[in-house]
Formats: sequence, structure tokens, C-alpha cells
Amino acid sequence: MKRAGCLMFAALPVVVTATVYLLTPGETESQGAKGTPSASQQARQDDKAGRAAEDALIADLPPGLSAPKKKELAQQIVASAENSTLNWRDQYGYIEDIGDGQGYTAGIIGFCTGTHDLLVLVESYTKEHPDNGLARYMPALRKVDGTDSHEGLDPGFTAAWKREAEVAAFRKAQDAVRDRIYFEPAVRLAKLDGLGTLGQFIYYDAMVLHGPGTGPNGFYGLRERALSEADTPAQGGKEKAYLDIFLDIRRTAMKSKKAHRDTTRIDTAQRRFLYDGNFDLDAPLEWAVYGETFRVPD
Repeated sequence: MKRAGCLMFAALPVVVTATVYLLTPGETESQGAKGTPSASQQARQDDKAGRAAEDALIADLPPGLSAPKKKELAQQIVASAENSTLNWRDQYGYIEDIGDGQGYTAGIIGFCTGTHDLLVLVESYTKEHPDNGLARYMPALRKVDGTDSHEGLDPGFTAAWKREAEVAAFRKAQDAVRDRIYFEPAVRLAKLDGLGTLGQFIYYDAMVLHGPGTGPNGFYGLRERALSEADTPAQGGKEKAYLDIFLDIRRTAMKSKKAHRDTTRIDTAQRRFLYDGNFDLDAPLEWAVYGETFRVPD
């Protein structure tokens, strides 16, 4: 069974906290009052300093889901829900319209022609490899972005995608965009929230399914709702209690959309790991998605 839904991609990165700076009357963008840095310059400096502090904090933490073996496990668990398989590397050439209103769904993480991430992938790949077999579809991909249309893509785009998936550079590009848009931001924020490996995976899976959006059903919107009900471990809360609430909120969001109403990826997978107290996401693991049981040995 293929995935029931698709990614909703936000084109701009989202920061956890932000300060709004206003220019005072007569203050220019290049220089603040009395020769001090402008508000925008100060904001950038503060953001850089905050980022550096976060980087230092994360550097002192265990690798968690970023450890190679754990990252491989994460891709397997996601693939069980997205493609009903543990062999996620077989999915580079996958492409079909699953009728969810997001156009074509393709590749290892379900990039979609209607949700911007597939366009980002092909644009970045074409920049490095301008003569690739997908480059000629760039105008059509830009035109259908945000819609379910196939205009300009049929009949050749699906065959071109499958051919390109045989190219090592395109497989590497899929890995890179998956990591940049979904894996790395999710794991980073989970670590800053004080979550262990399981919590990092729960954030990653949510980022994949709901997309990195700030709306009510986007990942950042779901997290904000969870924060309004419970403290993260970094705020002094209990990890199990916080993750339980986060999963409740995710489940409600999934139930609100017809394409996502099967919530077994939460009910009989992530919730099972949580209630077993497997915060390090250690194998052996057994879980069920869509009624099919999956196992990963030691």
C-alpha cells in the first residue's frame, strides 16, 4: 500500500523563536541611531549568535537519530508507512498519482509535483547536472506547482523520472533534499526540545507526513499546539507525557483529512515504541502499519 497522503512544503525555513525589530524614525537600514548597528543588522547578529549557541548545545549531545544505524532504521520505519516496505532504497524510481490532490508523488520520501518539494529537488539537481533527463520538464513543474495538474508532464514525465532514478547522482540528490528539508530540521529541533532518539523520529515522521508548514496541520503548527498543552523536556516536562500529547494532536490532524485517516503509523508503531519505553529506539523492533507487521532484528 502506498502512502495515503503527501507532503505540504513550506518554501521558507522556520525558526523556533524570533524577535521583531522596528526602525526608529530617521534610522536607516544601513545604520542605526548614533552610529549603532541597524535593527536588521542587530537581528542578523543575534540570530547568528543564537544559532551558534544551539550548534554548541547540539554538538554536546549524543548523535541520536543522526547516528548512521539509527538513521537507516528511521528510513525503514518511514518506508513501512509510505510504501509498505522496509527497503526504502527501492523507492527512488517510484512515481504515481495516488489521487490525493497533490499531483505526482515520487521518490524515497514522496516528493510531490503539487507541494513544491519535487520542484526544489529537480531545480537543485538540474543546477548541478543541467543535461539530466528531467530538465526539460522544469517549465511544466513550475506551472503545476501547488496544483494536482499534469499539464506539460504527460505522457513522458513518469518514464523520465524512472530512467533518471537509475543515475547515482539523482539518487544522491534525493537523499540530500530529504535531509535538508525534512530529516535535519526535525532532528535538530527535537534535540533542542530535549527529546531522545524516539522523539527525534516522531518529529521526523511528522515532518514527512504533514510537511514543514506553519499552518494548523503543518509540522510547526502541530508542535505549537503541543507546546500549549505540555512542556518539552528542555522546559522541564516529562518526555513521555509531551510525546503522548504530540501524537494525540498529530492523530487528530490526520483524522481530519480523508487521505490520512489511517493512523496506524501512530497507533501500532510510534505509540507502541513510546509505551514500551523505548526512548532510544533500540532494535529489535516490531510494529504494524495498515495491518501489516514489520520487524527489524538487532
